[in-house]
Amino acid sequence: MASPIASAALKARIKRPSMLKKLCNPEDLLQHFPNGAYIGWSGFTGVGYPKKMPTYLADHVEKNKLQGQLRYSLFVGASSGAETENRWAALDMIERRSPHQVGKNISKGINEGRIKFFDKHLSMFPVDLVYGFYTKDRPNNKIDVAVVEATEIKEDGSIVPGASVGATPELLQLADKIIIEVNTALPNFDGLHDITMTDLPPRRKPYLITDVEDRIGTNSIPIDPEKVVGILESDYQDQTLPNAPADETSQMIAGHLIEFFEHEVKHGRLPANLLPLQSGIGNIANAVIGGLDNSNFRNLKVWTEVIQDTFLDLFDSGRLDFATATSVRFSPAGFERFYKNWESYHNKLLLRSQQVSNSPEIIRRLGVIGMNTPVEVDIYAHANSTCVMGSRMLNGLGGSADFLRSAKYSIMHTPSTRPSKTDPHGVSCIVPMCTHVDQTEHDLDIIVTENGLADVRGLSPRERARVIIDKCAHEEYKPILKAYFEKAESECLRKGMGHEPHLLWNAFDMHKALNEEGSMRKVKLW
Repeated sequence: MASPIASAALKARIKRPSMLKKLCNPEDLLQHFPNGAYIGWSGFTGVGYPKKMPTYLADHVEKNKLQGQLRYSLFVGASSGAETENRWAALDMIERRSPHQVGKNISKGINEGRIKFFDKHLSMFPVDLVYGFYTKDRPNNKIDVAVVEATEIKEDGSIVPGASVGATPELLQLADKIIIEVNTALPNFDGLHDITMTDLPPRRKPYLITDVEDRIGTNSIPIDPEKVVGILESDYQDQTLPNAPADETSQMIAGHLIEFFEHEVKHGRLPANLLPLQSGIGNIANAVIGGLDNSNFRNLKVWTEVIQDTFLDLFDSGRLDFATATSVRFSPAGFERFYKNWESYHNKLLLRSQQVSNSPEIIRRLGVIGMNTPVEVDIYAHANSTCVMGSRMLNGLGGSADFLRSAKYSIMHTPSTRPSKTDPHGVSCIVPMCTHVDQTEHDLDIIVTENGLADVRGLSPRERARVIIDKCAHEEYKPILKAYFEKAESECLRKGMGHEPHLLWNAFDMHKALNEEGSMRKVKLW
């Protein structure tokens, strides 16, 4: 097949003339994707991921009925786009996946045992990749091919990413071959990134960052041009979804948190403009950031993983001075707003690799306020972020532990209950014992639900249990949890083992009731 002709838009984005000679069609690159290949994609939280090559491969498998015959080990900084990753899972194209994913089909494949999923802290995944931990059983300790999205290729061959950085620098370092999708449907993001590469111990250097605005790297990702086996012109937009509006529960949680921040400022533990904020994804995170827009706080700064639409509101109101992350994941309307007002936003934003955005060293130095949403929290302040009923994987740990382990304020916010199939309050998010622990009691400071805020700093486990049940549990579950705790406390103290009292044979009775009766409220009291 004849090579495609470069469009004027593509020529404007490729500043290294020799790269234009590598322009090709997706079908020309099929040879680089044999069954069993190890593949890396750019992307993070559904933005900045390659679209054209993954879509072509999925079409190829579907058209030729090759489901289950072309299967790959897939490594992406976090989740990718549903129309690529989730479709690959539906076509049985994923043998192994790491470190974080989103999508019904890929989650189903993991929980049915068809996809081997390795869940890892997002700050650690890229460097462990370069250490060779995930390719240690391969002949050359490399990833076969990295497919990455770029918004520009510079004169030296380096790549300007799009709306995310993620693990792209490390994937490019470790790749045997590179395919670049130059996306001309997106603006050129040149200048929005701060790129660092990974040195190996004993030559690793500290990240010299003492403020969220600090730059320590370059605007683009250096590559070896000889590794590039093909360049594709892409005109696909990132396929994000509209954000759900904050509900009443989320707004109440946000209210408790803002009241807590005001309390900490009053007592001299926080400055008047707070400290750099980290906020996870979802309704509650959006409500907290939205609540700050209606608060008295100004000159705010953000050090986080993902920047969402509500941060644009903070920029527009003048409350937010600067934000840094590894991804800007806006809704379609948010991206339209972002691009339309590029001149007013681009100099207040910086995108870094996930190894830097999630660096425990930097998070601790800056005194970040970390806020994330769990599946469940137990009465001693352990949190489960990943596995429903201890077994069913949702999306993965993500960066929550990177932040909560090292933040100055480690905050978990959750509704007190969630609906089961038969009961609007069938699942209590405050439980006697978490069925899976991702964040330990040693790492969490604050638990918040719509009912209230439990400040567990400096409290013993038994003190923690009382304040979490009293402040955070739903009214329907307070007597149930109190009954469990009081019996556990009585029995364990009597036996001289009362530091963190548990009735091991009863700790999951609420979960058992949910499984057998459809609601945790139907548990038989202890």
